[in-house]
Amino acid sequence: MSSALDSLLDLLDLEQIEQDIFRGTSRSAVIPRVFGGQVAAQALVAAGRTVPAALPRPHGSARAAQSPTAHSLHSYFLRMGDPNAPIVYSVDRIRDGRSFTTRRVVAVQHGQPIFHLSASFQTHEEGLEHQTDMPSAPDPETLPTAAQMLPRYADRFSDPGVVDRLLEARAAVDLRYVDEPPFGTVGEPREPRSQVWFRTNGKLVDDPLLHVCMATYVSDMTLLDSVLLAHGRGGWAVGDVVGASLDHAMWFHRPFRADEWLLYDQESPSAYGGRGLGQARIYTQDGRLAITVIQEGVVRVPRG
Repeated sequence: MSSALDSLLDLLDLEQIEQDIFRGTSRSAVIPRVFGGQVAAQALVAAGRTVPAALPRPHGSARAAQSPTAHSLHSYFLRMGDPNAPIVYSVDRIRDGRSFTTRRVVAVQHGQPIFHLSASFQTHEEGLEHQTDMPSAPDPETLPTAAQMLPRYADRFSDPGVVDRLLEARAAVDLRYVDEPPFGTVGEPREPRSQVWFRTNGKLVDDPLLHVCMATYVSDMTLLDSVLLAHGRGGWAVGDVVGASLDHAMWFHRPFRADEWLLYDQESPSAYGGRGLGQARIYTQDGRLAITVIQEGVVRVPRG
């Protein structure tokens, strides 16, 4: 396991300071605010730690009690997070049912809420099953790593230190672009669709909540790229847009491991009014649909 992944795991290991109240810290980011994927993942950790290890089964059931796993989250980014201050996560136990458990989490800094999350957990059960087919994509092992790719675009960034900060911020995750990223195609509008493969840079323990939280962390890294591609914009690092996440929703359909390759297939159906929408599906390497993601963000062109 890499030291960067160790550091990220420590970041997600929240301190419990009271019943249903947790405290987290932040890590250095590419931009001077808390990374949205971090606060979303930490909030999900807080929610998950208040879910009973096993829920009771109905009277007369022959099945043993089962531990619920996260199946969806819905969240809003309310204020910019301060990376130099701790974040307090307060959990409301909305419902503990036999099949479903619901939690609400508010993240607070400096006395004000910065993030709100609702998450639902479900015990496993059998049912109808179908999925959309996995799109074609090259083998991730044939694609360049971030360390191989990013230095090629150093001259695209107004700040020469961005490449090093990007590499540091993403060191815990092996993330590989299938096509050119937005900052590699500035001024060249193309289809609003992008793909990346990702996995953690090291093996994780067999904790379903941890794998879900890791995927949540990574899901905020590239989802709005497809919005930028449609307009030939390179993004905030290039200086031709101002952006921030507004809301984020995820549905976890099937079991997966975040330390094995996952294909993040992303597209943008709309941009309007200073907002852009990204939607995506995440597949395991053997073609199982694991996660659906939808996010809206602020995407503004700076006024000269």
